Amino acid sequence: MAYSFSGRVRYSEIGENGLLTLPGILNYFQDCSTFHSEAAGLGVKVLKEKNKFWVLSAWQVIVNRYPYLGEEIVTSTWPYGFRGFMGFRNFTMDTAEGERLAYANTFWTFIDGKNGLPCKLSAEYTEGYGLEEKLDMEYASRKIILPETFAGEEAFPVQKHHLDTNHHVNNCQYIQMAMDYLPVDFKIRQMRAEYKQQARLHDTICPEKSVDGDKIVIKLNDTEAEPYAVVEFVR
Repeated sequence: MAYSFSGRVRYSEIGENGLLTLPGILNYFQDCSTFHSEAAGLGVKVLKEKNKFWVLSAWQVIVNRYPYLGEEIVTSTWPYGFRGFMGFRNFTMDTAEGERLAYANTFWTFIDGKNGLPCKLSAEYTEGYGLEEKLDMEYASRKIILPETFAGEEAFPVQKHHLDTNHHVNNCQYIQMAMDYLPVDFKIRQMRAEYKQQARLHDTICPEKSVDGDKIVIKLNDTEAEPYAVVEFVR
């Protein structure tokens, strides 16, 4: 079944233009999925006791309009499928009047904490959610096709504030890192992200950037040029 919660855009969530930022939208989506898991009896504490956790593998987020300071919003999420060790989940953000502000498709991987490897899903971890119809949207491929050429940017270390409860860099933090390499006037209409491996405290992030018209692709690599995450922005 779908899960929703209402909110109001806070001053702490807006950018210089007075609008909710893309990371702000992502945080609402991630919080909504966390609340959904808690409501289904499959929250962080329950999974931790069973040494299991979900890892976000890929995002596709489309923004029709960024909500303004104080605007009332409703964020919703639901799973539309489970297969093997994968889960598939949609998100929406609407105004209180029903205007569709943003929406997303996501791919999740279920992980066994004992060995860090994908773990086949059983009914124990899926039945509490139920399934809903897939959102009517134009779905992009999970895999981002990489441009042939990239320009290197200055490397930097992972800091404590980048980490989440799994002690890895938080999904949204990768997006914030990548956004630092966008032009000031770049208004993001669609963001896609593909997560390849998990960065931990003090790991070194080595960014690379490719620009092709209205599309910018950022690779956040390790020191061996293997990506932790690939992020594509389209305006």
